[in-house]
Amino acid sequence: MAPQLGTVTKAVIPAAGLGTRFLPATKATPKEMLPVVDKPAIQYVVEEAVAAGLADVLMITGRNKRPLEDHFDRNYELEEALTRKGDASRLARVRESSDLATMHYVRQGAPKGLGHAVLCAEPHVGDQPFAVLLGDDLIDPRDPLLARMIEVRGRYGGSVVALMEVDPEQIHLYGSAAIVPTGEGDVVRVTGLVEKPEASAAPSSYAVIGRYVLDPGVFEVLRKTAPGRGGEIQLTDALRVLAERDGEGGPVHGVVFTGRRYDTGDRGDYLRAIVRLACEREDLGPDFRAWLRTYITEEMHE
Repeated sequence: MAPQLGTVTKAVIPAAGLGTRFLPATKATPKEMLPVVDKPAIQYVVEEAVAAGLADVLMITGRNKRPLEDHFDRNYELEEALTRKGDASRLARVRESSDLATMHYVRQGAPKGLGHAVLCAEPHVGDQPFAVLLGDDLIDPRDPLLARMIEVRGRYGGSVVALMEVDPEQIHLYGSAAIVPTGEGDVVRVTGLVEKPEASAAPSSYAVIGRYVLDPGVFEVLRKTAPGRGGEIQLTDALRVLAERDGEGGPVHGVVFTGRRYDTGDRGDYLRAIVRLACEREDLGPDFRAWLRTYITEEMHE
C-alpha cells in the first residue's frame, strides 16, 4: 500500500490536566511548569518537537495555565535587567524558550479526556498529519523517537504510536497494543488497543507511551467516539478503530522504543528523572554524582 500524502509540520501538546498527583504544588502552578533541574518539564517537550522539525506548536490548555504562555513569551523587563548586568549567559537562557517555536494556544474548556483534547486541535491542524506529545514523558534528545515515528509514517501512512515493553504488572497504567511484526525490527503493525487493562486482559506487554503521529482521519473518528474508561473520550478508542483500516486514516503502526525515557507522571518517577538528568549534565553532574555517592554510602551504613 502506498503511503498517504502529507508532511508532518505541526505538533500538538495537551496541557490541560489538573496535576492532582502533585498537589499542593500544582494548586497555583501548572504541573507542566514544575522544574526538571532548571527547566520546566514542558520546555523539554517543545524542544523535542522542534528537534524533529516541528516548529509550529499548538498547546491545548485550560484554566490556570497562563504561566505556560508566559514562559514561551518574551519577558522584556527581565531581559533588560540581565542586559544591564551584562549577564549574557542567563539572558540567552531566558530568550531560549521564547525563540524555540511558533506557539499557539487553545483552551480545552472541560476535562473530557485526551481524545477530546486532540479534537480541539482540528481547526489548527486541518487536513494534515500531526504529532501529539504528552508532557509526562520526556524523551532523551540522544534518542530521536519522534523523528523515527515521522519517518515510519512517511513510509506506511496512517498513524504511528510509540510503544515500550513494560512489566506486565505495570500495563494497567497504559494503553496496551496487540501487535504483529513487520519486516523492520523496531516497527510493528498494531491490530488492537485496550486502555489501561488488567494484566490478565492485556493483549501484550507493549504499552503506548506519550508520542503519536496521527493521520487527520482521527478527527472524524473522535467526533463519533463515545466516552470510555473514566467517562472520558479516549484517544486509544479512536486509534483502535483506525487500526482496523487500511485507508481512511489507517492503518496504525508502532515504533518500539528502547531508549531513554524520563517519566514525570508521578512523584517518585519525577524525582528519579531529576536525579538522572542532573547526573548527566556536564555542569552539574560531576559534583552531584560525588555527593550522591557519599550520601548513599552514609545511608547504607546507618
